[in-house]
Amino acid sequence: MTKSIPSVAQLIACALKRHGVEVIFGQSLPSAVILAAEAIGIRQIAYRQENMGGAMADGYARVSGRVSVVAAQNGPAATLLVPPLAEALKASIPIVALVQEVERHQVDKNAFQELDHIALFASCAKWTRRLSGADRVEDYVDAAFIAAASGRPGPAVLLLPADLLREAATASAVARTASYGKFPLDRSRPAQADIETVARLIAAARHPVVMAGGGALSQDAPAALARLQDIAALPVFTTNMGKGAVNERHPLSCGVLGALVGPASLGRHSRTLLAEADLIVQIGTRNNQNGTDNWRLVPPTARLVQIDIDPQEIGRNYEAIRLVGDAAETIGALTETLCAMDLSSRAQARSALESRIAEAWRRFEAARALLTRHNTSPIRPERVMAELQTLLTPDTIVVADASYSSMWIVGQLRGLAPGMRFLTPRGLAGLGWGLPLAIGAKVAKPTAQVVALVGDGGFAHSWAELETMVRMGITLTVVVLNNGVLGYQKDAETVKFGTYTTACHFAPVDHVAIARACGSIGTRVETPAEILPALRDALQGERATLVEITTDSDAHPAISLFDGTLDPAVVPEREFV
Repeated sequence: MTKSIPSVAQLIACALKRHGVEVIFGQSLPSAVILAAEAIGIRQIAYRQENMGGAMADGYARVSGRVSVVAAQNGPAATLLVPPLAEALKASIPIVALVQEVERHQVDKNAFQELDHIALFASCAKWTRRLSGADRVEDYVDAAFIAAASGRPGPAVLLLPADLLREAATASAVARTASYGKFPLDRSRPAQADIETVARLIAAARHPVVMAGGGALSQDAPAALARLQDIAALPVFTTNMGKGAVNERHPLSCGVLGALVGPASLGRHSRTLLAEADLIVQIGTRNNQNGTDNWRLVPPTARLVQIDIDPQEIGRNYEAIRLVGDAAETIGALTETLCAMDLSSRAQARSALESRIAEAWRRFEAARALLTRHNTSPIRPERVMAELQTLLTPDTIVVADASYSSMWIVGQLRGLAPGMRFLTPRGLAGLGWGLPLAIGAKVAKPTAQVVALVGDGGFAHSWAELETMVRMGITLTVVVLNNGVLGYQKDAETVKFGTYTTACHFAPVDHVAIARACGSIGTRVETPAEILPALRDALQGERATLVEITTDSDAHPAISLFDGTLDPAVVPEREFV
């Protein structure tokens, strides 16, 4: 019996399988590829809109540690992939996007939904190519995965002419077995001489600290950082994206800093440790605006060491000693080198450091006590976070939308283990990505409890995906903080202009009714006493659940923009010593 020759689409599907792909986030197109993939056991998670599908792929990659795959039609569908791929590019998340193109004989003839996709994706992908022929299928699929997973991870786009997908594929002379589906693909590390230089600096420093960004959450990095933190007695701050890189109940963990330095913040009391630093070891952080509070937090007198997989990020905003390499490998090599050195000064400093950090956490708890125990309606978000904290385990995955939702989880919740996942869209911080990020996270880790915190403004971008959750059997909890306003927009405009635009207020929306209409459970919370039972039932339930909480429209996170403006000026307390 003659063996049938696979089509190009079938060979693409087989190549995806070789790279470990188990899921494609798609909407049936390119149909030939999706049909071929489903035929060999690759599951399609059918999103309602491409912007959301791209964000689902983002969440899947962050949690699974694998390159994710999203698929879309040409033209308008492809344009909707630009926002989530741009987020992935800035946040260093590897995604392979399979985008259908018009048939080759129709190119440049104004075919239906024809668009220059290479130009379209130029600003939001590391790599964009068009499959050139039936004899290059595995070359191009492999190249897309290598581009996404190697170096600084990010999105790669493979354009697929519709007619080419139906052609018979040209078989490779030798069967391929390589799999490039995990990231980081190449576990590089700096030269030992450079490692030893930095180790000596740490051992000799009087006040060394660590700033850990999103790169500190890459594969094996949290465990490596936990060991470095203990062995060298290093205080560790994280950025918003680095949240979860360390156990925040460890006595040397200083929590998230960034812009969260207002009167009722932890940063208000912990930032002096950074200000006094003579050596700052940065791990996988871009030194961006939010992570440094408008570039004000890094003291000019401190010496910087940057560990990063991307050589161009090192020294971008501050001169730094360069350690180019994978975070886990580099931290591990640094720790091993430190173990052979005299760390007695670090050991002697530990007790006083732990006391200072404990005092910062104590002052933070005291400063926010009135908010976390707030017992009237409308509800304070800080009270919601306090109740949610009691239900978290190290395996819980907490996801937030952009803007205030992100600030509530990074500033109010406390990580319970190295590598605990708090997902926030901080690459570009686009509204609407909280729910789809959570869907992707749940698909990646079905046994985990996943909770998505969203505001009513951002949730309006994505609530159609409630139907996706129900249809695909994806069980997670969506917490909607409904304050009836675009919170940050209203508050920032008030600070800058003394008033705010008419777009900031919404008409009333019944999110519970929307959830129930989509087939999920919907619960409304209007008093503080209802918060904990509603959250507990949702997290323990076996169906997708939305919890809508009526919150105070005047509540805002303790960020620096509001210090002395919306938040009354506070006379600084005497710094702890």
